[in-house]
Amino acid sequence: MKKVAVVVRQRQSEALRMAVGLTLMDDQIDVYVLDRKVEETEQNLLNLETMKEMGMALYTNCKENADMQFLSTEEIAKNLLQYDHVIPY
Repeated sequence: MKKVAVVVRQRQSEALRMAVGLTLMDDQIDVYVLDRKVEETEQNLLNLETMKEMGMALYTNCKENADMQFLSTEEIAKNLLQYDHVIPY
């Protein structure tokens, strides 16, 4: 099993959709939302709900993302070193 981090910045909807899709590979997928609140679109909310149901880890450095585990930017950078693949979006 590979460990994959999806780093979400600009294209939130596409990144969240892709992160859910990556679960089909049976790898560990963790999501890091950086620098801003997730836009509350229908698609984003559905993807976030799906991720939570699947037990995916959701991290953020933006305190406005209340349903995610808050980590400082430095902690996120340190965590990313443990992944086999880091996919920036």
